[in-house]
Amino acid sequence: MNGDEKMKSTEEKKRGEFRSRMGFIIACVGSAVGMGNIWMFPYRVGKFGGFAFLIPYFIFVILLGFSGVIGEMAFGRSVKSGPMGAFGAAMKMRFGEKSEKWGKIIGLIPVLGSLAMAIGYSVVVGWLIKYFWAALSGVLINVEDMGAYFGETAISFGSVPWHILALGVTFAVMVLGVSNGIEKMNKIMMPLFFVFFIILLIRVATLAGAAEGYKYLFVPRWEQLGNIQTWVYALGQAFFSLSVAGSGTIVYGSYLKKDVDVVSCARNVALFDTIAALISGMVVIPAVFAFGLDVGSGPPLMFITLPAVFQNMPVGSVFAVLFFIAAIFAAITSLVNLFETPIEAVESVFGISRGKAVAAVAVVAVAVGLFIENGDVVGAWMDAVSIYAVPLGAVLAAIMFFWICPKGYARKQIELGREKPLGKWLEPVTKYVFCVITIVVYVLGILFGGIG
Repeated sequence: MNGDEKMKSTEEKKRGEFRSRMGFIIACVGSAVGMGNIWMFPYRVGKFGGFAFLIPYFIFVILLGFSGVIGEMAFGRSVKSGPMGAFGAAMKMRFGEKSEKWGKIIGLIPVLGSLAMAIGYSVVVGWLIKYFWAALSGVLINVEDMGAYFGETAISFGSVPWHILALGVTFAVMVLGVSNGIEKMNKIMMPLFFVFFIILLIRVATLAGAAEGYKYLFVPRWEQLGNIQTWVYALGQAFFSLSVAGSGTIVYGSYLKKDVDVVSCARNVALFDTIAALISGMVVIPAVFAFGLDVGSGPPLMFITLPAVFQNMPVGSVFAVLFFIAAIFAAITSLVNLFETPIEAVESVFGISRGKAVAAVAVVAVAVGLFIENGDVVGAWMDAVSIYAVPLGAVLAAIMFFWICPKGYARKQIELGREKPLGKWLEPVTKYVFCVITIVVYVLGILFGGIG
């Protein structure tokens, strides 16, 4: 091993790595499984045709999983860097050393987008922790007006201690690093998320009236396939649920070993994310139907409708605890992924320790986040980020990897760790179909006021 190779090996070791393929998959599943699976997916399935909605959703999950997800994993791994380093490397390979800095500047867009989304998301995680504690202490089950209770929570500076606790837990995990922090945390939280939701699924199935909820979810209303909104929101649900954003998946990929098959990893991420969404739907919608509440309430399902369900359910306080702790696990694993992008960028750009990088990002998260705790403000904040920043990051990452990098580079990186090469479908699907889809998602998000 020559001097350059030794230096590179030392640098990669310093960056950290996922210890196992399974650890990487679980971490990626953790980043994908979040609030969108719990509050948005069930609502959209019911609204846009039940089982009919699942047809375009499955199509887009498969398409995006085998193009965007594998591309972002391979892109990060190929250069051992997040979006700034990856974009810089792509520009350098194509246009020479002088263009590298411009690539890094462009890479700031997904970095800042991920940071902004994380700041808004952390507010919601704070609400979840408050509700979990209220359920555990018995307060939630005795609330007379659930709408008013949520209103008192989602006001300016209305959940400061819970918000700070959410950030504290998140950054405590992240300061431990990739293998000792992120990987271990996901290996605990993700299995428990599925266990708790399966318990809830079994309980909900025994409720009188739940059958109507299952019908609402799964009886196909085929006429909805002729509704353009069904396809638009199915695309948005799949796109955002799989965390295609040119940020977190690239960073996680940069911690991945060269001998791991990213195609197999992407397949498992898409599979388990879909299973999580389906299980969530089979818990939320039938439970709401069983007690005759509004299934079309969208996000308020989490904080108004479902707590009311638990109030009316025998031993409801126990199931409320299980639900909110599971939701916290899903949210924290996603939040860690969102914050990892700016932390990796600060660590790499400034050459500082991980602890200092975490501290720097934490200061920004607290300084900004505390001023957007109002429900309307944080909602507008996250809508703006999801409409303008997140899909733009995906567009840029797709162009950089599949177009700017030299011919054949993407295929070579994607096929690392595979026993057999991929078919001729790879280039057309990634260079043309996927890149066009990212642009379409960006445009549709603006036209529809958000589709994620």
